[in-house]
Amino acid sequence: MSMATENVFPPQPKPKWLRVKLPTGQKYTELRGLVDKYKLNTICTSGSCPNMGECWGEGTATFMILGNICTRSCGFCGVKTGRPEDVDWEEPEKVARSIKLMNIKHAVITSVDRDDIKDMGSIIWAETVKAIRRMNPTTTLETLIPDFQGNHKIIDRIVAVAPEVVSHNMETVKRLTREVRIQAKYERSLDVLRYLKEQGIKRTKSGIMLGLGETEEEVIETLHDLAAAKVDIVTIGQYLQPSKKHLPVKEFITPEQFAKYEQIGKDLGFRHVESGALVRSSYHAEKHIH
Repeated sequence: MSMATENVFPPQPKPKWLRVKLPTGQKYTELRGLVDKYKLNTICTSGSCPNMGECWGEGTATFMILGNICTRSCGFCGVKTGRPEDVDWEEPEKVARSIKLMNIKHAVITSVDRDDIKDMGSIIWAETVKAIRRMNPTTTLETLIPDFQGNHKIIDRIVAVAPEVVSHNMETVKRLTREVRIQAKYERSLDVLRYLKEQGIKRTKSGIMLGLGETEEEVIETLHDLAAAKVDIVTIGQYLQPSKKHLPVKEFITPEQFAKYEQIGKDLGFRHVESGALVRSSYHAEKHIH
């Protein structure tokens, strides 16, 4: 981050609407105990998600596959960047057993980007979905996938196992994509979402973060683009800086503005819109399959 950026956008105190209650409840306590005891890998804990207690209370959890080192270096993301470890071919069974152990009703699966391998991790993706279905036949699934560099043949592996929801996040508006998602492309992400729907995926989903310097007009333009790609579900949340090395928060969006975007999304015809400061990709994910 440059000194000029720091001077223009000094650190801002979090507003009151970003305060969250400590997670409580029997279901949360049970799942927390299992995660700690068996060292299960969930984004909920590793990402310190503010909605962890609420989601776990609903029997929903998010798992990350293909390691915890990403080949990309997005300016907003707290996941480590570097050379990933070798693929663990036993991972699909491990994830499936974790979901069974935790008695998860709805699982969200995501991953780091694996541009370092030929199949970009898609084989592990497909095998993970198969293993979960085999071991947990009543558990529903959402897959939050990378762009797979827009390779349709690779995306077809996800289509073939037909998760109930397939999600790919735009993350930000077109103008900021190069800065926020260095190796990604706005139009390529739109193409991924469009292709998934064309191939028969019943529910497609995407999400964006606000507070990175986008304008209202740019947010609305992105919603129009997602609607044109026939995306069914949209999440809109507040960007929070993972560390001082990441992009700064330029604005805290008010609850009233989030409500305005929610109404715009509904008017555009999305099946479901989650819009609020604490909304994350998998927030209320269990509701998005209906």
